[in-house]
Amino acid sequence: MSKWDKEYIDLCKKILDSGVEVENRTGTNSVKIPYYSFSFDLGEEFPFLTTKKLAYKNAITEMLWIYQAQSNDVRWLQERNNHIWDEWEINENGKWNALQLVLENGKLVKKPIEKDFGKEYAHTIGTAYGYIVNRYKLTQKLIDTIKNNPNDRRMVMSLWQNEFLDTAVLPSCVWSSEWDVTNGKLNCLVHQRSCDVPLGLPFNVTQYAVLVNMLAHCTNLLPGTLNWSIKDAHIYVNQLEGIKEQIKRFDTLEDLEAPTLWLNPEVKDFFEFDNSSELKDIKVLNYKHHGKISFPISK
Repeated sequence: MSKWDKEYIDLCKKILDSGVEVENRTGTNSVKIPYYSFSFDLGEEFPFLTTKKLAYKNAITEMLWIYQAQSNDVRWLQERNNHIWDEWEINENGKWNALQLVLENGKLVKKPIEKDFGKEYAHTIGTAYGYIVNRYKLTQKLIDTIKNNPNDRRMVMSLWQNEFLDTAVLPSCVWSSEWDVTNGKLNCLVHQRSCDVPLGLPFNVTQYAVLVNMLAHCTNLLPGTLNWSIKDAHIYVNQLEGIKEQIKRFDTLEDLEAPTLWLNPEVKDFFEFDNSSELKDIKVLNYKHHGKISFPISK
């Protein structure tokens, strides 16, 4: 299996072996550990799970939605047949509905909630992710610093801005990335405040691996290390059987090598890479996997 498969399965086993079951706002209990971290050398392997099928085009287009298109409009994704944010889309009247646990008189109570964001936020996820990137021009500033001041120790992109938390449907889970250039390589440290391990983590790691490769490509550097830190790594209780199946695959099925990432060598500007559903300038080559595992979403 790929190195990423091994690291991922180690994390899943740790959660199953020593995790604690807790309540949370979604109303579906999760089994969690408080912290986990890992690191990859992107020059050695493109981290991509083989123990289950990864909808990688959705992962990549979501990353481009945030950092390239810098959009919070869910319709941008839907136009590319990407529906991973549909559950969090504010409706045409500016409202969002969910069934969640809310704190009342010191106790968590499950009840339907409705939040009114205003019609100006219709069809978006409010002031989160791409909204923050666009407001502060985070990608543009990072690229400029990498090119012109590569020894800068302040290369940080933070999606966590207190001013805009109340008007975000879901404040950013992967909320911060820190960057540096060392020995001609671009390195990245990612912080994640909350991690749905079965659904979110495979997407997130692949997304940031692609982002590091793309930014390195556009700044004449090599991809270096991708370091990852997680606060509250969890598996929802209705995902446990699927994770056990994935662990079984790792333990019993044939090893499959990780695929490789291809970027169009003719594209030198991050903002010029094709972001259509075809992703003409970004390809995942020789991807082999052991089949799909369906995991329910908790929102």
